[in-house]
Amino acid sequence: MNVFRIGMVGLDTSHVPAFANLLHDTSHEHHVPGARIVAAFPGGSPDFEMSINRVPKYTEEMREKHQVEIVNSLSALRGKCDALMLESIDGRVHLAQFREVADWGVPVFIDKPLTVSTVEARELVRIAKEKKVRMTSASAMRFAASFQQALHADTAEPVIGGDFYGPMQWQEKCPGYFWYGIHTVEMLFAAMGTGCCEVHSFREELHDVVVGRWTDGRLGMVRGNRRSMDGWTIGYGPWQSRGKSWFRRGDPQEEQKFRLRYFHGHEAVLRKPAREDYSFFQRTSRGCPTGRNDRSDRLS
Repeated sequence: MNVFRIGMVGLDTSHVPAFANLLHDTSHEHHVPGARIVAAFPGGSPDFEMSINRVPKYTEEMREKHQVEIVNSLSALRGKCDALMLESIDGRVHLAQFREVADWGVPVFIDKPLTVSTVEARELVRIAKEKKVRMTSASAMRFAASFQQALHADTAEPVIGGDFYGPMQWQEKCPGYFWYGIHTVEMLFAAMGTGCCEVHSFREELHDVVVGRWTDGRLGMVRGNRRSMDGWTIGYGPWQSRGKSWFRRGDPQEEQKFRLRYFHGHEAVLRKPAREDYSFFQRTSRGCPTGRNDRSDRLS
């Protein structure tokens, strides 16, 4: 059986060993067979401490524990893999990385944050279309089993609104809601679909509340938390005519299965909802990252 070869770019995030363990460790409870990470370029952003300081640790782990070939440039990965995972934690570098690999003819997954602006996100989509390369990005929370079960438990009961909460830590190098807002906002759009036309945001030192209004009159709310580790609890309640459901964790196996299905051609290129997500981010991320900043914007 031929093993599907994955190349990895950016060994500066905990997602790197997490994905390697899921793919390589056959005893792992969430093991996903059929692919291996065969080569990686460490990368790292020198002006981003959280990025550059993690590179040595994860590079050694990938080399020693997972027998991954470490290369000294992104271009050195060409020809070594059947698909690429751009894992760099710094969303500022993703557009440049994608530009470099778009001609390679392999599908590309870009980890969060996809970019740090709507302009860059649209440019990524434009390049993908022009080069006819498969490219996507997503939060793991979109694929949490309990979340998906709640959404599809009763198709006769449409979602009439939703309340979502999760981490909303700020990162100077990747400003705004792009950093951790991706998780709750992806759940919001997965439940509500497209059509958000107006956004109201309220920012305080420890919390943010963002309310979106859809063209059909529905309302969806995201509450972001920056209070210590309590902010890592993630949940939602999609309101239906009979009530709502809650979940508090993701499913790593389902997320990795999505990546493999996507790499093999079973998933669409960057979803339309994802593009609207980034307009939502852009509109609500304006202003300083601390202190009160109430604002209202229409999406166009």
